[in-house]
Amino acid sequence: MYFSAEFIICAPVISTHCCWSAAHIKLLFYFIYFFAFCRSLWLITDLNQKYVFLLSTQKECLERKRLTEFLSCEKTEQVWRLCTRRLSRMPVQYIIGEWDFRDLTLKLRPPVFIPRPETEELVELVLTDLQRESRAGVGSAAQESCVEVGCGSGAISLSLLKSLPRLKVFALDQSQDAVELTRENASRLGLQDRLQVSRVDVMKDADRVLSLCSSASALVSNPPYLFSEDLQSLEPEIYRFEDHAALDGGEDGLTVIKQILTLAPLILSNHGRVYLEVDPRHPPLIRQWAEENVEELRFVETRRDTSGRFVFINKEKTFHISNIVKEAY
Repeated sequence: MYFSAEFIICAPVISTHCCWSAAHIKLLFYFIYFFAFCRSLWLITDLNQKYVFLLSTQKECLERKRLTEFLSCEKTEQVWRLCTRRLSRMPVQYIIGEWDFRDLTLKLRPPVFIPRPETEELVELVLTDLQRESRAGVGSAAQESCVEVGCGSGAISLSLLKSLPRLKVFALDQSQDAVELTRENASRLGLQDRLQVSRVDVMKDADRVLSLCSSASALVSNPPYLFSEDLQSLEPEIYRFEDHAALDGGEDGLTVIKQILTLAPLILSNHGRVYLEVDPRHPPLIRQWAEENVEELRFVETRRDTSGRFVFINKEKTFHISNIVKEAY
């Protein structure tokens, strides 16, 4: 949801020189949401938690039993500073400085891409396949490595590492901010020993990509897939604060996706798979393009996210016709 113009106008005249209790602040946040636009946005969810987060950004745990305690003038002014940042349309994730992704708490800061809830579904898809193949003994020699293109905050790579103790991940991103944030999150979670993070642009330095990654059992990516013409229509939370390079997929949204699919046969082991999160308009376009340009890849399936959109593409590497698995998983 978004804050309304009504609150933006009246907010400056509310005094910040009195001491409010956390309960008062909670009522204020209900007031804000009452006048918000009547549409939901994943960037602001679960009101009962977010007002607590905003009041305790320094990790001073605000337990519910303390909600009747009065805030000092200093703390009250801090709350208004946080409100001002939110009123500028800065995402809550950036204001707080961290966010949960699956069972991980990740540090976040602009302009690094904020991991979305639907990407958790992509991770589950990859985990399910890798765990099944591990039990079946398929590709056991290469089972322990995975490549992520466009690691951002490290959400996908670190989730896979935590769930698969034998896995090693090569995480790539063209942004130095993203590379540093992924390393920081890996270190905080104690997963840095099985993660290699490199700053590399897959569009400009394919040779370096291939020198870093080979014989992987999976290549996973939530690449920039928005159509360039759609950028201007993005919500301010996204357009103003997130890295456009992590969003803009070119005229057809497929610029980076095509490069990933071109490199995939050289990165993957036999039976290795590509997992992509894409725009709902992309699956038929990707399937046709890959069939015409990357004969080493076989389309496996497209899956819907929880909202019913086709957004997950699954392709498998094949060297010979005899290796093609005919049924869709």
